[in-house]
Amino acid sequence: MTKHAALSPSRTKDFKQCPLMFRFRVIDKMPEPPSPEALRGTLVHSVLEHLFDVEAASRTEQTAQDLLQPRWDAHLAKNPADSGLFDSPAALDEWLGSARTLIGNYFKMENPQFLAPRAREKFVNATLPSGLHIRGIIDRIDVSPQGDTRVVDYKTGKSPSPRYQNGAIFQMRFYAAALFLSTDQLPARTQLIYLKDGRTLTYDPVPADVDSLALELDAAWSAIEERLDSGEFEPKRGPLCNWCKFQEICPEFGGQPPQMSSKGVQTLRTAKGEASGN
Repeated sequence: MTKHAALSPSRTKDFKQCPLMFRFRVIDKMPEPPSPEALRGTLVHSVLEHLFDVEAASRTEQTAQDLLQPRWDAHLAKNPADSGLFDSPAALDEWLGSARTLIGNYFKMENPQFLAPRAREKFVNATLPSGLHIRGIIDRIDVSPQGDTRVVDYKTGKSPSPRYQNGAIFQMRFYAAALFLSTDQLPARTQLIYLKDGRTLTYDPVPADVDSLALELDAAWSAIEERLDSGEFEPKRGPLCNWCKFQEICPEFGGQPPQMSSKGVQTLRTAKGEASGN
């Protein structure tokens, strides 16, 4: 099996937000220290994934809370440096407590005892008619007795205001298109479950969404290729710069980017293969 690069929803959003950040993450693969917020999201996702390992009747909030410490221990076994994010046992306890709050909020939104997911943490790989490869990881896929598919994604932050909902729905449009292209089945529903404020953002895709999403991704890829050819991935200053880990090497903040990785460029170019014939 040939390995190739692919666009994911998060990296596509990175490019739209700031081409230079996209370059640092995708081409140069620069390490970024995890934030406590991102790490908490990883931990809560792990708990909700493994909650469905037990039989339906045992999927209680207490079972989920009991999973928190073992999942944290399992994470540290693979990533011991992450323990350094907390300067005291009290800080760690407070952080774990905030994760427990999010887990508790989940049980106010769904009853997992009545769910039978077909897949969890599902890798989805697909190819657009243009030959562009796309991939993503879906938190959960449910299938109704009638055979309808629902895509569910957990978010540990708060839900977006109406002004920013299109950006959030982009991820679900992406997953819907990837599933359709890889399985020939369009999900009947997609849901973003926001655990911080207990809101659910629902989007029901239609067949036209697959074509529009493909056009959007092809346009993004064309813009990426232009920059691969020129070698210039420009910074784009915005409100999210305050949380960027690359400020020290960003020209917008007086920094100097290192030379772009030629190997990374070659790898990224493999995201585009031969167009399919019609």
